[in-house]
Amino acid sequence: MRRAILALGALALPAPAAAAAAAAPRSLGAWGAWGAFRDAERCWAVALPQASRGHAPWRAYAGIGSHPAFRQRAAFFVRLSRARDRSVPVVLSVGGRRFRLAANGTDAWAPDAAADRTLVAALRGARAMSVSAAAPGGRPFADVYRLDGAATAVDAARLACLGGER
Repeated sequence: MRRAILALGALALPAPAAAAAAAAPRSLGAWGAWGAFRDAERCWAVALPQASRGHAPWRAYAGIGSHPAFRQRAAFFVRLSRARDRSVPVVLSVGGRRFRLAANGTDAWAPDAAADRTLVAALRGARAMSVSAAAPGGRPFADVYRLDGAATAVDAARLACLGGER
């Protein structure tokens, strides 16, 4: 699992092709089910789902990223394991709470900065989270993530973007 997390760092937030070599992600470390990374512009913590039965040509993941140039701090995002029915909401369940996420066909995120702060706080105190939606045609699905190591990975990524790691 640790090797998969580290490999995912390069896929999680792709850089434009021309800048890819200069902005290659650098691993800050792996803790539990989560890894932390940075490139020239942003920092993020990321995890793979523990349980996912998606058949999409992409890999599902969840993360919390910071992009200082855009004044974005600890923003929650998730790539779903399959395309979703856009008429059905995407819901994050964590620590006994449910949060409706903003979404397009394959990705979802917290709707605003206040929701990001609330979600990240909820992740810190929970053992697992699930992101649920429905595939086209209405069949429900969920991607389940372990949260061991999430708080440490988020903190490492955030510190790196604040200048604590170069």
